[in-house]
Order: sequence, then structure tokens, then C-alpha cells
Amino acid sequence: MRARPPPTASPPAKRTRNHSLGTLLMTYIKSRKHAPSTRAASLASTSLSAAVASALLLPAIGAQAQSANAALPSVEVTASQEPAYKADKASSAKYTQPLVDTPQTLTVIKRQLIDQQGATTLTEALRNSPGVGTFSLGENGATNTGDAIYMRGFDSSSAIFVDSVRDLGSVSRDMFNIQQVEVLKGPAGTDTGRGSPTGSINLVTKQAETTDAFSASAMYGSWNQKRVTADWNKVLNAETGTAMRLNLMKQDSGVPGRHEVKNDRTGLALSLAHGLGSDTRVFLDYLHMEQDDVPDGGVPTIGLPGYTTPDATRRFLSSAGRVDSSNFYGLTSDYNQVNTDRLTLRVEHDFSPDLKLQNTTRIGKTHQNYLLTAFMASSANLLTPNANDASSWTLARSLPTIKNQTNTIITNQTYLTAKLKSGSLEHTLMGGVELTQERQNNSGVLTSGTLPAVNLYNPNPNPNAGRGNWIMGADPSTNAWGKTDTVSAYLFDTIKVNQQWSFNGGVRVDHYDTSLANGYRCVSSGRGTLCPTGVAAGTAFRQSFSTSGNLLNWKLAGIYKPTDYSSLYALYATSQQPPGGSSFSLSASNSSADNPKFDPQKAKTAELGTKWDLLNKKLALTAALYRTEITNEVEQDATSGQYFQTGKKTVQGVELGVTGEVTPDLSLTAGYTYMKTKVDSGAIVTASGENTLAYTPRQAFTSWATYRLPKGFTLGGGARYVSSLVRGSDNPTSGTPKYADSYWVFDAMAGYVVNKNLDLQLNLYNIFNKDYVAAINKSGYRYTPGTPRAVTLTANLKF
Repeated sequence: MRARPPPTASPPAKRTRNHSLGTLLMTYIKSRKHAPSTRAASLASTSLSAAVASALLLPAIGAQAQSANAALPSVEVTASQEPAYKADKASSAKYTQPLVDTPQTLTVIKRQLIDQQGATTLTEALRNSPGVGTFSLGENGATNTGDAIYMRGFDSSSAIFVDSVRDLGSVSRDMFNIQQVEVLKGPAGTDTGRGSPTGSINLVTKQAETTDAFSASAMYGSWNQKRVTADWNKVLNAETGTAMRLNLMKQDSGVPGRHEVKNDRTGLALSLAHGLGSDTRVFLDYLHMEQDDVPDGGVPTIGLPGYTTPDATRRFLSSAGRVDSSNFYGLTSDYNQVNTDRLTLRVEHDFSPDLKLQNTTRIGKTHQNYLLTAFMASSANLLTPNANDASSWTLARSLPTIKNQTNTIITNQTYLTAKLKSGSLEHTLMGGVELTQERQNNSGVLTSGTLPAVNLYNPNPNPNAGRGNWIMGADPSTNAWGKTDTVSAYLFDTIKVNQQWSFNGGVRVDHYDTSLANGYRCVSSGRGTLCPTGVAAGTAFRQSFSTSGNLLNWKLAGIYKPTDYSSLYALYATSQQPPGGSSFSLSASNSSADNPKFDPQKAKTAELGTKWDLLNKKLALTAALYRTEITNEVEQDATSGQYFQTGKKTVQGVELGVTGEVTPDLSLTAGYTYMKTKVDSGAIVTASGENTLAYTPRQAFTSWATYRLPKGFTLGGGARYVSSLVRGSDNPTSGTPKYADSYWVFDAMAGYVVNKNLDLQLNLYNIFNKDYVAAINKSGYRYTPGTPRAVTLTANLKF
């Protein structure tokens, strides 16, 4: 037998080396165990794991290959993690500079924050931007059917974009495939073309990455909330940079505080990428969404603060009790059926580090089929057969909201970004062209018969007992076809004079061509389209309108940097909205801004602000003073009775913000705004007669913070404040509430990391069960109650 060689003792240096490696590994594993529990952080930490593991294992392998006497160099491993809330740049190539050097109020709401709050819709995510929200329920029976976002006094629903492409359709947008939400405040005409005078909203979708990762979540909550999502990223070929990302979502939920209302959604989003990490990158994205919801028409405002009788002969209505805010006044057979398909191809090429090209092509279609058994609790519709027996009071469901609408968009965007020097000046140029066609088709609907009245305090949503003799059918003679073709060209330049001074400017030209063909069944009097001379009542006829023109928008800003982590800026910017620009609808009415004879609405904004990145650039502080003037508003001349574009409105105020990490364990985001609005020229627009703009809180505050505790625990929460809202003036003598009270709402969350693959999250909404008005309609007869106290539990799985 051969003798076994005696064991050789390990050199002291090698033993010390292995011990150091083990200590480092254990330290890493412990810190990994308590990493933040969001899905986006999981993707980042997976990349971090691979990098750290490589850094750790390579020195160990090298040490084995060295001789026993070799002196081993020391190893230092450093890693940084992206702040949970703070973003450094916006996604659009039009913003070539970091946010700290971007001279405008631009809020970025990141995925980690959206997940921690359990936000599933755009409306919920926008609670993180002060003064932005769905405050208007709609006009009379025409309840809003989607994201009716008000921002700085104006409706911004037509200025919502996905990956910098306009997103059409009055639908509620889901967050399952959204990486972050960007809110630009102030005129965005230079950035996005025609739109709201006070800003735009851009949703940034999830894209395929060069990391294998999988995450899923399952949520269950009060009022039968149920939702599951999955996010799978797979590298298909590392050498060619080919990867795919699949996001799935299924939700079948009730709505806290609202009987019968339901959100039933299914979503699939697929992203394919090729050439990641190379000079030429290709992205192909596809989205398919289905919704089959029971919509919410709100509840009567009777009994709310400020409510008085709509009928002078029935004074007792002023002291009538409130209805139960969970009551449902529609029918369970009401529906909101939405189908969305969107295909996007994006090609990026880097000619050099200083010259980059991008081209985006998108084809999108959204179809919405909507029926809501709506009501308006006017004097004629609210019946009280026995004044002393409230159980006998009834409400006529006389204003059904019906929509059968299809929106389509085809667009191609091409732009070039270049960095160059001109003498001592450094330029960052970005220029592009866009070709877009947008269509909106509305299918006509004909109804007959009446819906039976509903009990005011005890409504019955049963469809078998609720339809009566009411019939709805297609009416092709009342179809409407709207179309807008747009050709756009723009150029942006950031000129760096020296380390302290720079200038930012941009100019955009849009040529638009809008046309509309309407079919009508005219009426002899009352509601509807009045019959032209010689046309009998009930006769179908067609009207056609068209308008075209050029929009020139521009902005100019100066930036001064006291330090490399701060800036002071002054901005002036413009925006325009032509007739039909927000609705694809042109009108023959002399009082409508959509009449083709009128010029575009115009807006101009001046803003002074400062931005600071503190605490090693992990905490951002922002402050801005702004003033926006909106002109070319259509107003009636009191003497002649004619309509002219003499109206002018003003919005001015201050906005403050803080976002980022206060300590490695404490993350914070908060914002405050104070707005003063008024009508400088024209009729007062509020029901109260106050000279302010409707649905615009004078003050608003929002906040959210989380603190990471030992042993895998995280606690968080936030507060939101909205001051009193004044509704629009639809019928100021109706006696219904002319305002909605201010309110505070407090939310909280607790998270626990079970292991590296599983964490749990508990969210508690409206901790103190505050009763408040979230939105009120223009007539003041209906409102949407705020979300009452509710709880959800979410399990997050990740690999």
C-alpha cells in the first residue's frame, strides 16, 4: 500500500484570507436578508448579487493558485443601491439633463413607492403629487369614465402619455406594467404638443433587462379585493443582448365602501429586447388589457354639509338625512367593458457617445362599451310622496350614461441627440419630428322607455326588477367620427457656458388637421340637437366640421448652479389647445371652445425655482414659484349676446418637495402646494360665486415615509391633505352643495421579510375612517365618497 502523504498545514496568510472571505460573505448575506422588499429593488439587487459574488469569488480562486509564501493583496468591495424614491433623470430624451438641472417642476413617482402604497391605478399613484387628482365626477349624468385628472386648475385628462406617446381613451389606467410615473407641471406644449395648459403625465413602462429575475404578488383585502401579478425577466442570449420580460395581472375586486361596484381586469404586457449593451438596441412591446367593471355613478349629495333643498316648496329637504355612502344607485347589469391593444417598436442607435438616434412607432386601439344607470337628484327627479316618511322617497334614474367609443393612434417619432462644442460653449441638442394620426369613433345609441325610480335610502340594484320598459339599441344614424392628423418638429438645446451658468431652450411647431362628421336625430325643443329649418323632429341628418392650423410653442430657461449638487432657475414656457384638441369633437355652438371659428386656447407660464441634491445626492429638495395665464377663453358679451375670446384665467402659487433617503434606513417623499386661482376676465366659473377655478384645492399636502427596522421589518405611512374644493357652475340656484369640505387622510404599511424569496406587506388605508368627498359632479347632485378604512395583505415572491 502506498503511504498517504502527510497533511500540509495551510500558510497563515491563506487561513487569514479565507477567514476574511467568510466574514465578508456572512456580512453580505445578513445585509441581503434585510434588503428592501419591493419588486423593483429585487431586480436591482439580483444584478448586485451577481456583481458582488463575482467580486468575492474571483479573489478566492486566485488565492488558491498562488504559492503558500505569496503576499496577497487586500480586497475592497463597495456597492451602492439606488434610492427607493429619488430619481436622477426623467425617461424622455427631451430632458437631457439630470432632474437637479431640469428647470421645471417635474415629479417622478417610482415603482418602489407605488408598490409600498399598494397603488394599482394611475389615480392612486398620483396621490403622491400634491394638488393632482380626480376631483370632478362629471357633468349631470355624464359621469367620467376614466382618469379625469385635474392639475393646477384644469382638466389634464387629454395630456396623458405612455413612453412619451399620447394615450387615448377615457379609461382607468392600471399600474401593473408601469415602472414610474412622471408629472410635468406648467405648459408642456414644447415637450408634447397640444394639450392642457397646466401640464402632462407620462407613464414609463417596464422593459426587458439583462438579468434573470422573477417576481409575483398576491393581494387580498377588505371588500373582497383580490389581485395577482407576475413579472418575469429572462435573458435569451447574453452574447447578443437578447431578453424578454413578461408582466401579467388579474384583478377581480370590490371597491372599499361601495356596494356592487367591481373592478375586473386582466392584463398582459410583453417586452422583447435585442442588442442590450450594444450600440444598436431594438425593443418590441405589446400590451393587451381587458376590463369588465361595474361602474360607479356616485351617491346623492342630500344631507351633505352645504346641501339645501332644490325645491323652495319643500324646505324639509334641507334637513333631510344623508344616504348611506355605500349605497349603489345603478344596476348590477351596468358595465364598463374596455379592450386595449398597443404595439410599440423602438430602435435606438449610438453613433458615438455624443450622437444618438431613436425611432418609435406605435399602433394602439382602445374600445370602450359603457352603460351606467345614472341619476340627477333635481327637484323634478327627487319625489317625496310623504314628507314625514323618508322610506317613501324615490329618485328617478333618468340620465343613463352610454358610450360605445373606439380610439386609435398611429404614430412615428424620430429624434437625434447630440453633444458638441462651439468655442467655449457646450451644447446638448435634441431635435425630432413626429407624424401622428388619432381617431375617435362613437357609435350611436337609441333608447326608449323609462327606468323605474329607485328608493332614495334603500336602492335596489337587482337588474330583474330594475329595467322596466327601458330599451337600448344601436342607432347608426347618430354615429360620430373624429380625426386629428399632426405633423410636428421640435428642437431643444442646453447650452453650458461654464460650471455655474447654462441656458435651456426649446421650440416646437405642430401642424394639425381636425375633422368631425356627426350624425344626429334632431329634436324640436329641450335637450338634444335642435332641428335645422325645414327638418322634422326625429329626422336623422349629418353635420361635418373641420379645422386646421399651426401651433408654435417655445420655452426658455436660465440655470445657475451654486454647487455641483444644486441649481437656481428661471423659466418661461407656452402651450396651446386648438378646437377639438382634447375631445376630437367640433361644435357648431357659439359658446363652445370647440367651435372651428375660434382660435386655440393659449397659456404662458413663468416659474422661479431651486433644486438641491443633499446627503451625498440621495435626498432631493425642490421649491418653485409659478404664474400661469390662460387666454382666448370663450366668453359671452353682456351687451350684444355674442361670444368672443376675451376670457382670461390665472393660476399662481408655490410648490415644495422633498424626496429620497434621510438615512440608509429612512426614506421619505413629501410635497406641498398653495394655489391661488381666479378669472381675470369673463364669467365666474364656480357655483359658489367665488372668483376661483373649480376643482382646484387652494392647499394640498402629501407625504409617505418608510423606516427599515432590524430582523426584516419595515414600517411606513403617510398623510394627505386636500383643502376645500369648489364645484363648477352648472346650476348655481339648485341649492345643492357648492363645495366639498377639506380633509386629512392617514395611511400606514408594515412589511416583513420572511426569507430571501418571500416578504409580506400589510397596508391600512384611511386609518381614522375619515368621511370625505373625493369628487363631486358639476350640478352638485352626486358625489363619489372617499375610500373608508380598508386593509390589504400582499405576499411578494421573488427569485
